[in-house]
Amino acid sequence: MSEADIMQMMNMLKSGISTSQIFGLLASQAGGYEFVGYGPRDMYNEIARQRRQIPGLLHNLFWSDGISQLDYRLFGDVIAFDATYKKNKYSCPLVIFSGVNHHNQTTVFAAALIADETTDTYVWLLRQLMFAMKGKTPTSIITDGAMAIRNAVRDVFPEVRHRLCAWHLIRNATSNVGNPSFTPKFRKIMTGDYEIPVFKLVGRYVGSRYDLTSFVEHFQRCVAHMRFNEFNADYESTCGVPVMQTCIELLERYAAELYTHEIFLFFRPFFSRAGSMRVLNIDNTDDCIKYIVCKHGRPDFTWTVDFRQEEMIFMCTCLRMESFGIPCENIVKVLVDRDIREIPRSLVLDRWTKKVKSALNDPCGFTRDAVVISRQSALVEFSKQLAAVAAKVPERYEETRDLIMGLYSSYKAADEGDNQPHSGVARSSNPYVHPTTGGSGQPSKKKKRQRCSVCQMEGHKKTTCPWQKDIDNNVIENEAIGSDDGDMCTEATVELDSDS
Repeated sequence: MSEADIMQMMNMLKSGISTSQIFGLLASQAGGYEFVGYGPRDMYNEIARQRRQIPGLLHNLFWSDGISQLDYRLFGDVIAFDATYKKNKYSCPLVIFSGVNHHNQTTVFAAALIADETTDTYVWLLRQLMFAMKGKTPTSIITDGAMAIRNAVRDVFPEVRHRLCAWHLIRNATSNVGNPSFTPKFRKIMTGDYEIPVFKLVGRYVGSRYDLTSFVEHFQRCVAHMRFNEFNADYESTCGVPVMQTCIELLERYAAELYTHEIFLFFRPFFSRAGSMRVLNIDNTDDCIKYIVCKHGRPDFTWTVDFRQEEMIFMCTCLRMESFGIPCENIVKVLVDRDIREIPRSLVLDRWTKKVKSALNDPCGFTRDAVVISRQSALVEFSKQLAAVAAKVPERYEETRDLIMGLYSSYKAADEGDNQPHSGVARSSNPYVHPTTGGSGQPSKKKKRQRCSVCQMEGHKKTTCPWQKDIDNNVIENEAIGSDDGDMCTEATVELDSDS
């Protein structure tokens, strides 16, 4: 196999394409199987040679990249982890620490391959997580309830709330209860139904045939797929403008500008439900105002909303705000009753907003700006559409190319020249100090650029001046014609000097 074939084969393997499919594709490119020059066995041997490693013994492996650590800083209040999959060549359990981002999407904080599922191993794993996340502890941990995990959580996080994962509860209910109608009802009555579909997604990218290196590579592809979905959601939230559908338009529009698109769609039905709510009674006390709220036609089911006017704090007995971070229809009804046109700050959970990542900077200066990323995605998409149309006609291609390169050069020069003085623009700068006579500690002036003695332009000298070549040619032609035309060269030279 040639080096090009090996490189192409290994890149396809990283994308999840099987060896037999790769061989068929290479045969199609060569014009037939007989023209490939090697067989599937040669490919398997080459793959084994590429993957060959020095023998060793791995006990535990933990990894978390910078983006995952930044996500944990924002969304690490509730984390879920479980050793669900053993899909690798050595049957090492895979542990995934995951959560929910501002688009209500699954995000991965860290992952690990462990040798066993003992309490000591999970204690080591949780301590590694805390070390990677600079000691930040979560508020709640969701697991499958395994005894080893439970003991480790109690040891490392004694103050953290430990809950069972809804995904596992639903799966167990489906497996153990024979009544088909039980599972939907069980799902409906279960509060805090945060499903973690990361386990299903991982199964699409990893398999039991993978060795350790390939397993990690394919798992990273899974994480990259999640982040790609997040970038698409950022673009939709930044550039999309939803249509207002309720009669509470001011609050609805404010929510659309505040929350991400997915969270806004989750929140919008509460505006409609607020229209069917009634305020039965208002009780003014010393510290707060109590609103008794019920549904229209159902006065026997009531909720109480406490409103502290000085702090603009709202609390409802349904506890939806405390559970989901989104105001309930009862609170929305009170907002409408008091003619409040913006959602108070006490009712806004930052993790659901569009700007939760825009101002995040780590100590190394790494910035996660979702707005910039979404703009880049939009420009890339527009560029693809433009290229598809412009490339068909040579004139369009040249015009588009020149326009793009002109814009690029202009923007790049503007970025590089932000701190440089421009002619015709008044700027404040340090006074010039001569490099040999100036005071100590003063910055020296940059070396003056060379200027051509012929055209007076910077960047070249007389021997490389393009004008000098034309002048020399004119001199030769004039000498060949005669002395009567000799003044033309002199006049041309004088004219050039005067223009410069």
